[in-house]
Amino acid sequence: MVLTFDIDPDELFHPDRLKKLLANEDRIAELASSGVDGVVVLPFTREFAAFGPTEFLERMFAPHAPAFLHVGTDFRFGAQASGGVPELEAWAKTVGVELCAHELKTEDGVPITATRIRRLLAEAELDEANRLLGEPYRLRGMVEHGRGEGGDMGFKTANLTPPFAFRALGEGVYAAYADVDGVRYRAAVSMGVSPVFEGETDALCEVHILDFDGDLYGKSLVVRFMKYLRPMIKFDTVEELIATVMSNIAWTREHLPL
Repeated sequence: MVLTFDIDPDELFHPDRLKKLLANEDRIAELASSGVDGVVVLPFTREFAAFGPTEFLERMFAPHAPAFLHVGTDFRFGAQASGGVPELEAWAKTVGVELCAHELKTEDGVPITATRIRRLLAEAELDEANRLLGEPYRLRGMVEHGRGEGGDMGFKTANLTPPFAFRALGEGVYAAYADVDGVRYRAAVSMGVSPVFEGETDALCEVHILDFDGDLYGKSLVVRFMKYLRPMIKFDTVEELIATVMSNIAWTREHLPL
């Protein structure tokens, strides 16, 4: 069994600085599909967060403590993260729990942490971030109405405005896959507001889906980022913008297999 919270604690205490790698529902779904027998999702509230380490454990497990409990060596619990593995070990001995504290998985001798991956994403180091994730970084969003100028230029876009917590990826243009109604398409994606259209749009993620001509407004779109192509550029002319975007689209078509 996996025990987890319904939200990230920072969603409650530090929403101004939180950057999430997965939506809560996606995180729970990933855990459920990992081969475990079940996932227990605990509501995280201010009242719950105020419990000290001992009260936390008593409310979590008493009187039915598990035979084994697995955590990472950096595991923290209780009010203000005041409890750690030593406190957990002391409690485990009193209730007959065998505690297994595991070293974090490492890559290149450094632990793989969400903080490490977020830093790579923010710096557009997508290859390394995806390697540590073990799969492409993905973003889910609802398609909104945009400026409508892309169609006139020859590349219509689906516009997403992800909440602040999901803006982990650095600005730039990326080659990606877009999942539409269960079908995968190639896509060229602009993250961040282009200097060309600054002040004219709120869309922070513009997705040009190759070989797709349907209506996406109001639909949920999943974008899986595969390759960083270039930074945002302030073009001197619209013709230069169009030529560069078309080059990005051509690269995506040539290098991303379906």
